[in-house]
Amino acid sequence: MSLPPGFLDELRNRTSLSQVVGRKVMWDTRKSNQAKGDMWAPCPFHQEKSASFHVDDRKGYYYCFGCQAKGDAISFIRESENVEFMEAIEILAREAGMPMPARDPQAAKKASRHEELAEIMEQAVRWFRMQLNGGAAAQARSYLDRRGLSAEVRDRFEIGFAPEGWQNLRDHLRGQGVSDELMLAVGLTRASDKGRDPYDVFRNRIMFPIRDGRGRAIAFGGRAMDPNDNAKYLNSPETELFDKGRNLYNLRAAREAAGKGQRLVVAEGYMDVIALSEAGFGAAVAPLGTAVTESQLQMIWRVSGEPVMALDGDKAGLRAAYRVIDLALPVLEAGKSLRFALMPEGKDPDDLLRAEGAGAVTKVLDAALPMVQLLWRRETEGKVFDSPERKATLDARLRDVLRAIQDQGLRRHYGDEIKELRYQLFRPQRQQRGFQGGQGYQGGARGKGKWRKWDAPLPSTSSARASLLASAGEHAEAELREAVILAVLLTTPELIPEFEHQLDSLDCADPDRAALRDVLMRCRETEPGALRDACEQAIGPMALETLLSARHVAIVPCLRTPGDISLARLTVAEELGKIDAQKGLAAEIDEAEEDLRDLADEALTWRLGQAAKARNEAVLRKDEAQTDFEIAPNGMRIDREEKKRAEAIWDQIRFSKGPN
Repeated sequence: MSLPPGFLDELRNRTSLSQVVGRKVMWDTRKSNQAKGDMWAPCPFHQEKSASFHVDDRKGYYYCFGCQAKGDAISFIRESENVEFMEAIEILAREAGMPMPARDPQAAKKASRHEELAEIMEQAVRWFRMQLNGGAAAQARSYLDRRGLSAEVRDRFEIGFAPEGWQNLRDHLRGQGVSDELMLAVGLTRASDKGRDPYDVFRNRIMFPIRDGRGRAIAFGGRAMDPNDNAKYLNSPETELFDKGRNLYNLRAAREAAGKGQRLVVAEGYMDVIALSEAGFGAAVAPLGTAVTESQLQMIWRVSGEPVMALDGDKAGLRAAYRVIDLALPVLEAGKSLRFALMPEGKDPDDLLRAEGAGAVTKVLDAALPMVQLLWRRETEGKVFDSPERKATLDARLRDVLRAIQDQGLRRHYGDEIKELRYQLFRPQRQQRGFQGGQGYQGGARGKGKWRKWDAPLPSTSSARASLLASAGEHAEAELREAVILAVLLTTPELIPEFEHQLDSLDCADPDRAALRDVLMRCRETEPGALRDACEQAIGPMALETLLSARHVAIVPCLRTPGDISLARLTVAEELGKIDAQKGLAAEIDEAEEDLRDLADEALTWRLGQAAKARNEAVLRKDEAQTDFEIAPNGMRIDREEKKRAEAIWDQIRFSKGPN
């Protein structure tokens, strides 16, 4: 099977060699540098203990200094999985989310066509460059001189000129034997909607060739000389060669410069890239007339693990940065991040270079902000947080944003940084309200209370320390509910399929309960008697009897009156719901606990109060929620009907004894 042109390049762009190899080896953390994509491990192809197997993730290449094995991701899959070339391609394509092209007997013919189209683009590059030296390009040359682009720079970046006129390039290419169909296919001409001959796309524009990572000319960008032109910059339309969302301007040269240790800078336009390159920042690239796409982001990270986004110092530049943040958050991982360099107000990198020189740009790049700080700026700039509700809204918004980060370790570090920034924002407000010193007044009559640290816990009472839940540990409530769930499902195994997913997710820290859970899921279709035998074999008859006879299990209504499937289903559903509610509260407390240690403001205490309220409402059984309660003097809730019955019984006893 022949693959379409560009398929393997796209596959390599989407594939991280270190991730592919990492499934087969253990990296030597002392020798490896993940941020630079420089990874070392014992070779998976021969027996050794030293880390002589080297992966260069940026170049997508591996080499073993012991057995001399070498290649890319495709060859690694072929050798490690013992598969043929096409099967290795299919494995990588599946992991990269790329559909395999249909088997096409004409693929070789298509490859030949792409080579033909690329040659036409090279002819256009040569013709545009030649036109820049002609008399019609005097204004264009003057403009380039004012922008500081010398003849050497123009040659290095192959800058050309498209003169005025509707068919100049078309006539030239026709003279070289190029058909109108091929000119249309590469986007150099456009079909007339008035029935006339095709006409040139680029007219009276300075031309910037766009090359792919292999160095082929695939498109053009044109800068208008007419100040009244509606499109200041015009790119080639998307063609068989050109996908603007999957290419970057100056990628090939930037990749080489970054490989030599230069910092990768992502600018907004062609002139910025050229100016940066000539000022010594050779590892500079730019998207092609669109906002940065995920494919471009992955290409950028293949070159550098922490590129700098050099953005114009205006509102449009900030909006572009915020869009990149939302795009990058879900795909962030260790060794892949972004920094943001904001140019001075109203300037782009080219403006700053011409006004103040390379030193000023270096200073701005060195001060580039980590993405987390720009994220915080977006969520807080220009906003006032003078109420618990507004602060809680900020907390909720930040939690939603951080949930987009898939890497849990990275998400935790982002959360820590956000907490520190939050502390810095709200701490002055707290001090102004008179809470300095970390002290708070603790109860008691006026003048008789004690001062203690505001975050010091209150002492526990003797009755609380003696309670079952306290003595059994912090997870006791969940353990009791797990026992009820397992006991009910053991007696009504026909319900297991309904709750299979939730049953599988039960933590079951106790080994006996975990074994019982596994037996229930594995033997759910066996007869009840056989199922109980399997459970006894798994944990022993005494352990099973202990679980079933426990007081909190024995009092469950559906176990006292077996055979009521509806009641059993309701019991299991409610207990699972209560476990989930408790987990939700625990997660909320864990998240807020760190904040409370640093900053006890009203937003956090309000948030915890809301979480506790939600948990209390969630754990009420349906029959409890519908019960009429009143509050006793000691704060306990009393069923009003039960209270009435108790009072009636007490009256009978009291009157039966007669008057005192």
